[in-house]
Amino acid sequence: MDRRHMLTTLGMTMGAASVASTQASLEQPQSSEGRVFRYCLNTSTIRGQKLGIEQEIEIAGKAGYDAMEPWFDGLNGFVEGGGALKDLRKRIEDHGMTIESAIGFAPWIVNDVAKRKAGLEQAKREMDMLAQIGGKRMAAPPAGAPGDDPIELQAAAERYRTLIELGESMGVIPQIEMWGGHPIIGRISTALSIAIECAHPKACFLGDVYHTYKGGCPFEGLKMMGPQAMQTFHFNDYPADPPRETINDSHRVYPGDGIAPLDTILQGFVAVGAYPVLSLEVFNRSYWEQDPAEVARTGLAKMKAAVRKALG
Repeated sequence: MDRRHMLTTLGMTMGAASVASTQASLEQPQSSEGRVFRYCLNTSTIRGQKLGIEQEIEIAGKAGYDAMEPWFDGLNGFVEGGGALKDLRKRIEDHGMTIESAIGFAPWIVNDVAKRKAGLEQAKREMDMLAQIGGKRMAAPPAGAPGDDPIELQAAAERYRTLIELGESMGVIPQIEMWGGHPIIGRISTALSIAIECAHPKACFLGDVYHTYKGGCPFEGLKMMGPQAMQTFHFNDYPADPPRETINDSHRVYPGDGIAPLDTILQGFVAVGAYPVLSLEVFNRSYWEQDPAEVARTGLAKMKAAVRKALG
C-alpha cells in the first residue's frame, strides 16, 4: 500500500469513527464527565418464549444491548444440557456485552439453619457459574423467607454480610433486593437498613421501578443512594390500573408506557452521581406471545427514549 493510499484509508477510518462517536453521543445524554447509562436485558423480558440462554444472548446482542442479566435456571439448564460456560462467555463477549447481574433465589436470609446453609451452598454454586461467564453481581432477594417467621434486622444484616463475604471470595457481589410488599424485605428503607447494618464496604442495593411502587415507597428515597449503593436498577413501568394493592409482576410494561415517574427517578440518579446499569425487567405475558427479537428491540428503544426525555 503506498503512502497516499494509506493516508486516504486512515482518514476514512478516522472519519467513520468520528461519525460513530457523534451518533453515540447524540443517542443518549452524557454527564459533564462523559458518563452515560448502560442498557441491559434481563431475560425475564423474553422468558415466556423459552428460548434458552444461547438464543437469548443472540437476541440481546443483535438488538444492541450493552449487557445482560440472565436467570440462574437458564444457566443451569445450559450446563445440564452439556454446554460449556467458557463457550457462553465467548458468545457474550463476541457481542460486546457484559453480564452485570443475574437472578437467583437462594434462601440465604431464612431463620432455619439447615435451609440457610443449603441456601449459601446454592449461592456458591451460582456465583461460580456467574464468575465463569464474567458476571459481576447477583440479586439477593428475600427468597424462601415466610411471612409468618419474622427476621430481626441485625440477624438479616449479619446474614447479608455472610453472603457478601462468600461473594467476595468468588468475585461476585450480591445486591440486596426488596420485593414490594414482601413481609421481610418489602420496602427500600428495610433493604437499606440491612445493607447499612451489615457494615461491609461492598454492600449495595438492587432497585426496581415496579417494586418501589408496589412497596408503597417514595421514589425520592432513591436519591439517598450514590454510585456505590446503586449499581444495577431494574427499569420498567406500570399502568394506573390495576391499583397498587392488586397489581402484580405480570402488569409491568415498557418504560414510558405507564405512569411511573421515570423523569424523577433518572434525574435523581444523575443528581447524586449514580449511573446504574438500567436492566429491562418485565414479565408481561402479552410480550411473551410476541417475537422475542422485536420485544428486545422495542424495550431498548423505550429505555433510551425515557433517558432522553428525562435528561434532554
